[in-house]
Amino acid sequence: MKKQTKAIRTQTKKTQYREHSTPLFLTSSFTFESAEQGKALFEETEEGNIYSRFSNPSVQEFIDKVCVLEDCEDGVATATGMAAVFASMAALLKSGDHILASRALFGSAHQIITQIISKWGITYTYLDADASEADWEAAVLPNTRMIYLETPSNPGLDLVDLEMIGRLCKKHNLIFNVDNCFASPALQNPVDFGADLVVHSATKYMDGQGRVLGGIVVGKEEYIKHVRFFCRHTGPSMSPFNAWVLSKSLETLHLRMDKHCSNALALATALDKHPDVKLVKYPFLASHPQHELAKAQMKAGGAIVTIELEGGFERVSAFMEALEIASLSSNLGDTRTIVTNPFTTTHAKLKVDEKLALGITEGLIRVSVGLEDIEDLIEDFTNAVEVSVKNGILE
Repeated sequence: MKKQTKAIRTQTKKTQYREHSTPLFLTSSFTFESAEQGKALFEETEEGNIYSRFSNPSVQEFIDKVCVLEDCEDGVATATGMAAVFASMAALLKSGDHILASRALFGSAHQIITQIISKWGITYTYLDADASEADWEAAVLPNTRMIYLETPSNPGLDLVDLEMIGRLCKKHNLIFNVDNCFASPALQNPVDFGADLVVHSATKYMDGQGRVLGGIVVGKEEYIKHVRFFCRHTGPSMSPFNAWVLSKSLETLHLRMDKHCSNALALATALDKHPDVKLVKYPFLASHPQHELAKAQMKAGGAIVTIELEGGFERVSAFMEALEIASLSSNLGDTRTIVTNPFTTTHAKLKVDEKLALGITEGLIRVSVGLEDIEDLIEDFTNAVEVSVKNGILE
């Protein structure tokens, strides 16, 4: 069977009630049939559920589906995407280690690397997403333990050559850790290029409707066992209810991503032609500086488009006020189109020079393209661009 079929048909074992849709196991704990069984479960000589902070059938079904979609051996689900990112680092790095990362990262991932794990004596080096293999090679130190990156990046849509990094990690025996949130497993599988760990904010496309929070780390069992130990004892557990919602949502992931991508490409193409839009960036636009790389490692361009407008934040504010369909929110990955200004929201805590180094200007707008009718979206965005000009924002 193909992965999409396997993910849809992967379900918790049926109960005596013969249900077709998996039930929700909304329980904090599980009983033992005997004292001996309780002893065996805690000794891990018998598999089974003990406490939902450790494991839960609803959560396990979600993990199993993501492992199928990402071609991974094992996984751990967490309460949020950032919990997954943090666990993937904290469980495997120790004082004295060095992490090598792409500079183009989500703001909170940047804070984890520079402000949190750095307090534990873990050092870091950043490289530009388009750095050459020689640059990455030169940045590897004797104590480098992990390479971490996201591709496409948030919000700049910068890409990193996964095949090249996979080759480098294999050569130096490094843990290759990839945030695959923007692409989703429907568009890109990092393990195909040598990744050892893949992390997701399941809050985004895995849910796809802005309902629940969640995260997941999947990958090689030899690394996941350490992530599981870390999460079991520090407690960033996924809610069984959230897992149940996410598991059902995965059954429509490929269908939703097809529409997200076609809408995003059409909107990007339309705005790219508009004279009052300074810049449009989308991986599957020919104008994207890494267009060929995007086509080589992604099945489609994803659902995120970034546009830049002249006139700074004042122009951005006027543009957003003129939108009638799109929502204003810092979230993404919803059925509904969402816009935000990363300079003042998701990356607000970065220093100005750090923002500019990532291409995050005052006039940058991140568009999470939803599933609305594309003609309506194009009309809404085109009108907002023109209204922001007519209102005198630009001389």
